[in-house]
Amino acid sequence: MECHIYYEGDDDPEKCTARRLEKFDEATLHRTMGRVPYGVVLNPHADRALSPADAEDGLGTLVALDCSWESAEAASFKMNGVHRALPFLVAANPVNYGRPFQLTTVEALAGACCIFGDRTRAEDLLEPFRWGETFLTLNEEPLRRYSECVNSSDVVAVQNDYLADDEPSSGEEGRS
Repeated sequence: MECHIYYEGDDDPEKCTARRLEKFDEATLHRTMGRVPYGVVLNPHADRALSPADAEDGLGTLVALDCSWESAEAASFKMNGVHRALPFLVAANPVNYGRPFQLTTVEALAGACCIFGDRTRAEDLLEPFRWGETFLTLNEEPLRRYSECVNSSDVVAVQNDYLADDEPSSGEEGRS
């Protein structure tokens, strides 16, 4: 699975997971939106949840936006591709540990790879991060269940199980 990232450069360079992915040749950073290839765009504002059925739609390409959460408005995601929102997952990164939906770029890409059934690729992406394995451990059950779904509706049903059991404390609404 190829990983591409539209990089806005507004995060702290020391904490930027996208830059580290580029350094380890795990992803390609694009500083111009027009150069980002067509693929499955991980977009928290998308109307549909990411599911295993989307793996073929992106032609083997995942696309993420790397920007601060403060600037991650819907307009920031105007990239060509199939836009999908990640379902309920919990962050393992030191800044947002335990917070649902507050994932770093690498966590989002790794989560998508797991949903697509490519855990090995997810492990490769997370390997440069001390907390990378923790992300997979924290989300082991939901990632397994999402990867067994047929379509977006099934993923939303699984997500709703988690949201009913553990209402997010940050006030975030569940994404569909």
